[in-house]
Amino acid sequence: MTQKERMEAGLVYDPADQEIMDDQAQRLELMYDFNACRPSEYEKRTELLHRMLGKMGEGCYIEPPFRANWAGKHLYLGNHVYVNFNLTIVDDADIFIGDKVMIGPNVTIATANHPIAPELRARALQYNRSVHIGNNVWIGAGAILLPGISIGDNSVIGAGSVVTKDIPANVVAVGNPCKVLREIGERDQTYFYKSERIDWDNLK
Repeated sequence: MTQKERMEAGLVYDPADQEIMDDQAQRLELMYDFNACRPSEYEKRTELLHRMLGKMGEGCYIEPPFRANWAGKHLYLGNHVYVNFNLTIVDDADIFIGDKVMIGPNVTIATANHPIAPELRARALQYNRSVHIGNNVWIGAGAILLPGISIGDNSVIGAGSVVTKDIPANVVAVGNPCKVLREIGERDQTYFYKSERIDWDNLK
């Protein structure tokens, strides 16, 4: 079994394997071109994203700079995903993001991990676990999502949170480690910020 096959099988492997590094190097050239685009070159950026990402649905937007181990090869976006500045993804395994997801600035999503065994870490070996983000999720600025976690539909991850375990659907979760603060409920249909009411009639 090659190191790349071990990587794809979720086993401990050597990320410095030449076959792996050669594949990465070609893809990183595309990411460099994407980050070097002028703000007015929207169509060029979109075309590059389609070449870089595993999948990009309709109406998606990633604000440069964008950093990724594989230039997004293992990133799968649904429709109408918005990503703000400085998204960093360690996309050695798949990252699945649903529809209508918003990601704030300076977010990190990691799929790679290193064994605790000192002998294996001394050899810089690693393993990977996929990340799953549901539909209509909002991830606040500076959040960190660790390998193997899932976030359920409609949930909000507070700014600066470190998500170490799965988060269910329809909740607000915050902190380090990130924990469920409360469920999204009726009050959220009335107020958008503290005691400020949503003017629903003007938003229809």
